[in-house]
Amino acid sequence: MNKKKKPFLGMPAPLGYVPGLGRGATGFTTRSDIGPARDANDPVDDRHAPPGKRTVGDQMKKNQAADDDDEDLNDTNYDEFNGYAGSLFSSGPYEKDDEEADAIYAALDKRMDERRKERREQREKEEIEKYRMERPKIQQQFSDLKRKLAEVTEEEWLSIPEVGDARNKRQRNPRYEKLTPVPDSFFAKHLQSGESHTSVDPRQTQFGGLNTPYPGGLNTPYPGGMTPGLMTPGTGELDMRKIGQARNTLMDMRLSQVSDSVSGQTVVDPKGYLTDLNSMIPTHGGDINDIKKARLLLKSVRETNPHHPPAWIASARLEEVTGKLQVARNLIMKGTEMCPKSEDVWLEAARLQPGDTAKAVVAQAVRHLPQSVRIYIRAAELETDMRAKKRVLRKALEHVPNSVRLWKAAVELEEPEDARIMLSRAVECCPTSVELWLALARLETYENARKVLNKARENIPTDRHIWVTAAKLEEANGNTQMVEKIIDRAITSLRANGVEINREQWIQDAEEGDKAGSVATCQAVMRAVIGIGIEEEDRKHTWMEDADSCVAHGALECARAIYAHALQVFPSKKSVWLRAAYFEKNHGTRESLEALLQRAVAHCPKAEVLWLMGAKSKWLAGDVPAARSILALAFQANPNSEEIWLAAVKLESENNEYERARRLLAKARSSAPTARVFMKSVKLEWVLGSLVAAQELCEEALKHYEDFPKLWMMKGQVEEQQGLPERAREAYSQGLKKCPHSTPLWLLLSRLEEKVGQLTRARAILEKSRLKNPKNPGLWLESVRLEYRAGLKNIANTLMAKALQECPHSGILWSEAVFLEARPQRKTKSVDALKKCEHDPHVLLAVAKLFWSERKITKAREWFHRTVKIDSDLGDAWAFFYKFELQHGTEEQQEEVSKRCENAEPRHGELWCAVSKDVANWQKKIGEVLVLVAAGIKNAF
Repeated sequence: MNKKKKPFLGMPAPLGYVPGLGRGATGFTTRSDIGPARDANDPVDDRHAPPGKRTVGDQMKKNQAADDDDEDLNDTNYDEFNGYAGSLFSSGPYEKDDEEADAIYAALDKRMDERRKERREQREKEEIEKYRMERPKIQQQFSDLKRKLAEVTEEEWLSIPEVGDARNKRQRNPRYEKLTPVPDSFFAKHLQSGESHTSVDPRQTQFGGLNTPYPGGLNTPYPGGMTPGLMTPGTGELDMRKIGQARNTLMDMRLSQVSDSVSGQTVVDPKGYLTDLNSMIPTHGGDINDIKKARLLLKSVRETNPHHPPAWIASARLEEVTGKLQVARNLIMKGTEMCPKSEDVWLEAARLQPGDTAKAVVAQAVRHLPQSVRIYIRAAELETDMRAKKRVLRKALEHVPNSVRLWKAAVELEEPEDARIMLSRAVECCPTSVELWLALARLETYENARKVLNKARENIPTDRHIWVTAAKLEEANGNTQMVEKIIDRAITSLRANGVEINREQWIQDAEEGDKAGSVATCQAVMRAVIGIGIEEEDRKHTWMEDADSCVAHGALECARAIYAHALQVFPSKKSVWLRAAYFEKNHGTRESLEALLQRAVAHCPKAEVLWLMGAKSKWLAGDVPAARSILALAFQANPNSEEIWLAAVKLESENNEYERARRLLAKARSSAPTARVFMKSVKLEWVLGSLVAAQELCEEALKHYEDFPKLWMMKGQVEEQQGLPERAREAYSQGLKKCPHSTPLWLLLSRLEEKVGQLTRARAILEKSRLKNPKNPGLWLESVRLEYRAGLKNIANTLMAKALQECPHSGILWSEAVFLEARPQRKTKSVDALKKCEHDPHVLLAVAKLFWSERKITKAREWFHRTVKIDSDLGDAWAFFYKFELQHGTEEQQEEVSKRCENAEPRHGELWCAVSKDVANWQKKIGEVLVLVAAGIKNAF
């Protein structure tokens, strides 16, 4: 055994020994060397690995990226001049000296780039221009043609033919292959002639058969089976016309069978059969799976709890929606069996069933629920005959005598006399129903109505409507002195019974009484409740709001009562008197206004505006002596009041008493010398044609009031009228030294220079004015218009853009900008204008004119209404509105605009002031000025 043992066993291996090297077993790895295979999403062994390194896949990506970062030192990536494409030192650390070196290189590159920058840019620009010359854009190719479109007339534009489709019919209407069914006559004809093919088989001519040498067979040599049948022409003959007739006969028989039901009713109309088929298509529009699911759920609910009424109702409605009406009826009838005490199930059954069946269902319901009011009401609705309705309701009242709803329904069907008898019984059965008591009181005579209402108060001591009705009853019968007592007693009684007096509800009752014509009642209610629940310091403010609210609701007598009460509490408040006066002016009569103003000036003698309103009212009524006497009393109360002096002057000058007006002005200048008094003096002389006297007065006035710009304007305008532009220019220039912030003075001087042909000087004046008055939209607007009038539209557009930058919220600039644009862009510009100036009257007017120019009449009228509502003082808006109605409105609409304008008394507006302040029109009324301004408007927008 020892001989067989190997000598090296158990001995240590020699130095450098590698197992398997001798037999070549090297260079491979096994599963045991590398461990088990892993998925990319498996976690790594390190449990505390940071995010992004927690899976095997993350680490593999990181290793791959690291491999990619290694420099590519392949020979193919080497260049003799530049070296390797990548950086040889990218993996090394980036130190401070590297950063400095990079900065120096960057500065050198920048310096070198700047040296050639201008030449390079010039060269690039020339290359682009050259390229564009050779290959212009499509937009540039057609630019000359686009410019010529401005010369196209409207007739030429309309005569351009519509763009057609040049493709042929088959290309325009691609359709699938048409398969036309072959008519029966075609088959019959060919069967009779023994042909079934378009081409004749030579064997057919030889043997007379299809594939067989024997006539009369299809595929067999002997006749039989299929041979004397459908497709063989040899033995049988087929008439397709007879088959069609048989089919029609069969259909007719089926329809006849369906139409004759047992009860004799026609279930299906044979003529409208196909039309009725369309109605069977479900109209629910939902998914069929949802319906099946809902049906299954509801079935489960019904089976789980068969006595649950909503389940039956929901099931029936589901079937109704899906078009299965009969199934719905069956289900709901099953529901009435399972839930006989459910009111809702019976009502649903009555709704789903047709006429007579519904009546039977309701009758059955009444037997199960004899106390149900809703079922009785439904039963009455199902009856078509009036007597039957009454009979049903009376039967119902026998079972449910305390139902107010049933009594009301029954009474509505009766004549007044029978209704009164029924109501007398109704109030016995339902003594707590206010409506029944009040209905009975309305039908009774005066004496009986009083008794009824007294009984109602005993039964229902907490309801205010009974008291208000009693007050209205007394007022209707002329017993107005009782109204106040009843309302006061009502407040006391209701408080004693613990009822809280709700001020809002009482005011609402008063407004309803006002609309119904019960003036005394509504005023009594207002006086009684107006002060309830209001703090003393809030009374005036709250009462004024209440009055405005009543006016808005159309309850004028209520508002009048509030003002009367407020004036009793605040007799010395000028603001309350003024609001009451404006209320009477807008909604009352002239007599009521004058009576109120008479009381007002007695309590507030120092309120000039009240005196002036009284005098104006008398003057407008044509009573000039009374107006003079009011102004005389006003002089006594306010000795040196400028307003009253000027009102007296206006009264005399309007009535052609020019000498008296001059004397009054002379007296005013001596006793109350103000700039306005001097201005009115100059104006009077100017309009009367005394230009020399006007100039003298103007010179005298300017010695005292040289900083009053209107005097300088008048002086310059008088000089212009005399044909002395040099002196007018001097007057305006002196005025601007004293009043550099007066926009009208700058405009007058600019227009004077433009008129004499000095366009450059006018432009310079406007530039100077804009420097002294920045952000002034009026001066910018004049600058734009100056350029536009000179024909320099490009400069005008540039100026407008600058103006809108400086004054982005100026309505007059935006309104002008809209019409500076070409027609297609105006709409967009108007939208921008509305965004910036939503409530500016000038912008709203521009939009109205835009719609007018597009012939959108209704929209234009609507925007004109908005404009004059927002600012009724803008005369231009009224003039454009009137012009619009002259062209597109009726006489009534024109009259309405004119009347509204006269009531608004506009004083401002560029076009309006140009006409109204013209000395030739100084005595024109508002209506006459409106006509003149409208006549001067041209539809050039």
